Formats: sequence, C-alpha cells, structure tokens
Amino acid sequence: MKAGVRELYKQLLFLGRDYPAGYPYFRERLKKAFQKNSTLADPKSVEQAVQRGQFVIKELEAMYKLNKYRALKKRYYDEPERELLEFEKKLHSPNL
Repeated sequence: MKAGVRELYKQLLFLGRDYPAGYPYFRERLKKAFQKNSTLADPKSVEQAVQRGQFVIKELEAMYKLNKYRALKKRYYDEPERELLEFEKKLHSPNL
C-alpha cells in the first residue's frame, strides 16, 4: 500500500506544476493533506484516502483541460464572433 500512496503523491506533484495558484502553494497544501492522513492505520481507510486522491487527480485534469479549451476558444473565436455581432447590428439597424 505504501507504493500506491507514494505513486499518488508523485502524480499529484506532477499535476501541481500547472496549478493556477502556483506550484509552491500546491505543494504545501498537498504535503499538509498527506501529513494529516499519515496516521491512518486501517487498510480500508487508507484505500478510501487513495480513492479520494484519484478523484482529485481526475478533477485537476478536467480543470486543466477546461482552462486550455477556454484559452484556445478565446484566442480563436471571441474576436470574430464580436465582429459578426457588430455587423449583424449594423445590418438590421434602421439607419441604413
């Protein structure tokens, strides 16, 4: 079980590189979370904590993908949409 916990910690540290609040902030929070759960002795509770960590990994990956998608969309689609809306307003205005 120790190997699984260690691997989870490494995966979370790797994902923390891109955390919006910064890597040092993420690393400190991660360290505190693992220290808080270091007293768990029951294998069932350790497994639950590992499952919670796997869930956090999936949530972080989803957040990073969403941020990347939003940045790409903003980069490629926001300006043309705004120009199209302005053109449509001019087209439908009674001043023509």
